[in-house]
Amino acid sequence: MKAMILAAGVGSRLDPLTRNIPKPMVPIVNKPVMEHIVEMLAKNGFKEIMVNLHYLGDQIQAHFESGKRWGVKIHYSPEDRLWGDAGSVKRCEDFFDEDTFLVVGGDDLADIDLTRLVRFHKEKRALATIALSLVDDPSEYGIALLNERGRITRFLEKPKGEVIFSNSANTGVYVFDRHIFELIPKGVTYGFGANLFPMLLEQKTRFYGYLTSSYWKDVGSLKQYQEAHSDALSGRVDIKIPVPEVKKYVWMGDNVEIDPSAEIGYPVLIGNNCRIEKGARLLEYSVLADNCVLEEGAAVRQSILWHGACVQRGTVLERCVVGEKCSVKSSAAVFDGVIVDPIRRSRNNG
Repeated sequence: MKAMILAAGVGSRLDPLTRNIPKPMVPIVNKPVMEHIVEMLAKNGFKEIMVNLHYLGDQIQAHFESGKRWGVKIHYSPEDRLWGDAGSVKRCEDFFDEDTFLVVGGDDLADIDLTRLVRFHKEKRALATIALSLVDDPSEYGIALLNERGRITRFLEKPKGEVIFSNSANTGVYVFDRHIFELIPKGVTYGFGANLFPMLLEQKTRFYGYLTSSYWKDVGSLKQYQEAHSDALSGRVDIKIPVPEVKKYVWMGDNVEIDPSAEIGYPVLIGNNCRIEKGARLLEYSVLADNCVLEEGAAVRQSILWHGACVQRGTVLERCVVGEKCSVKSSAAVFDGVIVDPIRRSRNNG
C-alpha cells in the first residue's frame, strides 16, 4: 500500500521554534517528528510514500532524500501555495494506483497499528475511515460521534464551548478508497475536516471512525511538544530513540564527557559529543541533542536543548526549549522559556 505524509504547513503554533525549520523537522528525542512517522509507516508495511512540501520544504527533502535509509521510497510534491490537506492529496491522485491508501499528518507523534486500521476500513467497505483518539480537550481537534457499528453520524471541526458533543478526536490518520477522488474538486483549496467530511455525512456515504487506544499526540503547541518528550522518555509511546539506553531511563550517545561531580537524573537523553562540566546537573525529563554543553554549575530540568546549544555557567533552566546553537546566559533561572537566538532571548510562556 501507499501512503501520503502531509508536510506543507507552516506550524505557526510552534513559533518561534518554526521560524527557521519546518514543523515536520522539529526534533522529538533528537529525531525529526516526521522521521518517527516514516518509521511507523515502514513498520506497518507502507513502502512507497508521497510527501507534499511548501514551507521550508527543501529541508525535509534534504533530510529524507529517497527514503532508502528507512527501507521506503519517498516521492515529493512541491506546492507553490497551500492547497488544503484534501487539495494536496488530490494533486497526487495519479500516485495512488491501488484501491486503498493512507494519509497521515507530518507533525504528530503516534504508534498506531496501521495494519489493524486498514483491515477495519476494508471490513467495513468504507469510502473513508478516520483514526480517532480520546482526548481531554476536544476543542482543538475535529471530533466525531459514532454509532454502534463504528459509522460516523456527526463530525465537527474544532468545536467551541457548548457545541462539543464528543471527546473522540480526529488524529489526522485517514484510510481512503480511491473513489474518494471523485468527491474532491481539482485546482481549489480544499480541506478534509472543513469540506470533505461534512459532505460525506450529508451524502450518507460509508464514512467510519476507528477508535484507537494507541498513543497519539499532536505536537502543534509548545506544551504538547514538551509533553511528547516526556511521554517518549517514559516509554508511553513506542518509538526508536537514536542512542542506546546505557542504564534504566538514561540514553547516551558517543563521545560524551561528564565530570565526576556532575549530577545526572532520569529519565534523560544525552546526544553525541555532549559535555557536562563540574557541578552541572542534568535532571529529569531533559534532552540534549548532539554537541550540547552544560557549563560548570548549570542546571537543566524538564528542558529540551537542540543541536549545539550551550547553557552557560551557573544558569538554571526549567521547562525550556533552547534552539540550535543558542547560548543561554543568565544570573538567575529561566522558567518556561523558548530561547531561539544565538544571544539569549527568551519568551515567557508562563
